[in-house]
Amino acid sequence: MIPITIKKWHEIVKTKDINLLDDILADDAKLYSPVVHTVQEGKAITKMYLYGAAMTIANESFNYVRQVYDDGFALLEFETEINGIFVNGVDMISWNQDNKITEFKVMIRPLQGVNAVHKIMGEALEKMQRS
Repeated sequence: MIPITIKKWHEIVKTKDINLLDDILADDAKLYSPVVHTVQEGKAITKMYLYGAAMTIANESFNYVRQVYDDGFALLEFETEINGIFVNGVDMISWNQDNKITEFKVMIRPLQGVNAVHKIMGEALEKMQRS
């Protein structure tokens, strides 16, 4: 059975509706990016990064290929293609008793995939900050 928090996350990935993130992010959410060495802390910045990922990495080739759930935790393995480069990664998501995400950690491979994500996410975040 898919946890409610993950069902909502899948809906966000599918619809790209940024407003749905408000329903599932804790105020003290933390995001661990594969390309930024510091932890991104707080709902606003976590929301910005996750929205950027939904708009770029979660493209038409994006697919979750494996999902593992535990109490308050999920590991979602994904595959996608960015500008002809294969990207394989995992989203490790933790949530609290209110079904709000407290930690979202992304790991990506291979190196070419990391570089592709770094470039496309950097462009997306820069564009969002200018808006």
